Amino acid sequence: MTASHDASPLTTAGAALDRWIDAHFDEEVAFLREIVRVPSDTPPGDNRPAAERAAQLLEAMGFVVERHAPPVDAVVKAGLVSVVNLVVRQRFGRGHGPVIALNVHGDVVPPGEGWTHEPYGGDVADGRMYGRGVAVSKGDFATYAFALRALTASDLDLQGSVELHLTYDEEFGGLLGPAWLLAEGISRPDLALGPGFSYAVVTAHNGCLQLAVTVHGRSAHAAMPATGVDAIRAATIVMNALYADAATLTRQRSTVEGIVSPTLNIGLIEGGINTNVVPDRVTFKLDRRMIPEEDPTEVEAALRRVIADALPKQAGLSVDVRQLLLARALKPLPGHERLVDALQSASTQVMGTPVQVTATPLYTDARLYGEAGVPTVLYGAGPRSILEANAKRADENLLLEDLRLATRVVARAVSTLLTPAR
Repeated sequence: MTASHDASPLTTAGAALDRWIDAHFDEEVAFLREIVRVPSDTPPGDNRPAAERAAQLLEAMGFVVERHAPPVDAVVKAGLVSVVNLVVRQRFGRGHGPVIALNVHGDVVPPGEGWTHEPYGGDVADGRMYGRGVAVSKGDFATYAFALRALTASDLDLQGSVELHLTYDEEFGGLLGPAWLLAEGISRPDLALGPGFSYAVVTAHNGCLQLAVTVHGRSAHAAMPATGVDAIRAATIVMNALYADAATLTRQRSTVEGIVSPTLNIGLIEGGINTNVVPDRVTFKLDRRMIPEEDPTEVEAALRRVIADALPKQAGLSVDVRQLLLARALKPLPGHERLVDALQSASTQVMGTPVQVTATPLYTDARLYGEAGVPTVLYGAGPRSILEANAKRADENLLLEDLRLATRVVARAVSTLLTPAR
């Protein structure tokens, strides 16, 4: 129910958009369920089937869906199996207004253990839909698609274009999704909106640097360990040095609201030959989150120094460091205020209060639009905290009423941005 009874043209138009969204909300929930039911785990990253199902659903709504596949060799090099990016373009009036991109990713992390609902069932219980990716970020497939449907069904005097960018490589950095679409000139938006939650507009986020560190030793029989060089023992020393360095990161404080300090996490370790063999090789992968004030080049150089200095000076030991991912921080660009103002105005009309403006310690594909010079913010369907949604954990879920609210807010905000000045 809208909070405002102002009879201005924009408010009247917003009420009409709300009515259309409410009348078609069961369809929106069914659409989301179908999106959730197609696995898109990354790794392994074989996401063509998920993209094709999404394209079929959008085409059934009457949208023209473009399919853009990056070169196969680039996909393989990135460690993925298949990637197809979907683009929908909807022009309003004569198109003499801004081009607004609504980007959301459909790839997800594997479900893991501990689920009480089928990870790919799209079950609904107590007003929530459960499923991997329903909150991060398949829910905004529905938010953006049905906001656009509401706009196309309306009889509003709008000028400009809206594009849906549905991509499938966010978990591996987005370089074959938004970055590729922009670099190839497939899209040239003026403004961009990325997936978020219903009660905040995110204007900045952390960067992320991921490294693979491989320590090489020499194998030997476990009965004669002195004849080998233990790679795991050496890697443990290096990891302890990294953890000690990580403990100092809390001294760095960001000035950006919503972001606190840098972090470091070692998330994966692989190595060894067998229980009765001195390990000749071990690889561990680390994730270093960077606050917007940090320089990624300096951060990587510092990590490499810690690793090199910590490696024991022993014959037969060596270390290789390989960059896996560099995601730069999202920083506000001039013009992002238009998006913020439109979303806050719309949320005031829909929920009775403007959503807060904040930042997040996560990293997202939104940074890629920012790096291309496109003012970008994050807003979509979800709770006040990512923890409430169990995002990337068992029983990930989305409150359906938050989906309804976000769809209304996005439709109203985009309508405002495309309404010619009078």
